[in-house]
Amino acid sequence: MKCRRVGRGRPSTILSAVSAPIYGVVPNFSEGRRVDVMDAICEALVVPGAHLVYRQADPDHHRLDTTVLGDRDAVGRSAIAGARVAAALIDMDQHHGGHPRMGAVDVIPFMPVRGVSMQDCVSLAVEVGEVLARELSLPIYLYDHAARTPDRASLAEVRRGEYEGLRDAVARGERLPDLGPHMIGKAGATAVGARKPLVAFNVYLAGRDEQAAKDIARSIRASSGGLPAVRAIGFLVPERDCITVSMNLVDFEVTGVRTAYDAVVAAAGIQGLDVTDSEIVGLVPEAALSSDDGAHVRLRGFDRTTQVLERLIEEAS
Repeated sequence: MKCRRVGRGRPSTILSAVSAPIYGVVPNFSEGRRVDVMDAICEALVVPGAHLVYRQADPDHHRLDTTVLGDRDAVGRSAIAGARVAAALIDMDQHHGGHPRMGAVDVIPFMPVRGVSMQDCVSLAVEVGEVLARELSLPIYLYDHAARTPDRASLAEVRRGEYEGLRDAVARGERLPDLGPHMIGKAGATAVGARKPLVAFNVYLAGRDEQAAKDIARSIRASSGGLPAVRAIGFLVPERDCITVSMNLVDFEVTGVRTAYDAVVAAAGIQGLDVTDSEIVGLVPEAALSSDDGAHVRLRGFDRTTQVLERLIEEAS
């Protein structure tokens, strides 16, 4: 059975001139099952000048993935508005899902899309983080290009132990946030950062051996000496009666979709497991997926008209 998807936002046609700078923000929220809550969050994300171009919910991961494009001020206000709703409606003590998470508003990464530098996105991330800390009392961890210390450049390290582990660590006076209160409440903590557009890529394998999926993920991710610029976790997907290796390709120019897929196939073969198909979650830059990559990686459910970032920009400009 396929993971249930909650409708995608449609590209707007009212962004200004084609040459205007465009910022992107990709807020991820810890809710993938309650449609009313997800609708409320997405409605809040739509502010003047900001365009919700993508939304996808996964009930197994218990996660809502969104993408907003717009000018600097608009995407900042959008992220804050969405965070305000999510923090009010999501109780992390009641949240359990397949994806690592640390807060109701789990991550807010800003990214340069057109005519914007990475430093511009870092500045915006810090400004938004300060507002969330001050107005919503959210503990904020600045990560990736916005990180203040090397150990917080990695989202996996920031989110280590997930909500429960981070809550307990902060209570002991450890791993304190960069901004906001030194206490993790029911809304959890939020990672705010700046990064390149990444590719969220899942490869599905036959069987229910979750440990095998974890072993494959460990063998291919950069932190374990595997592929550079790859983050990976493995887990069981009960709804599909299979296992998955879920990857973030944080720099597709270093390690792309085809290379990552081939690495999973090779590692799975050693364990006698078969790859069934793959999936791209959210949006990707056009250069991340060539015309023949889809067939090679057995890609399912991918729609270039709604998932290629440049095409949404063209329609929204």
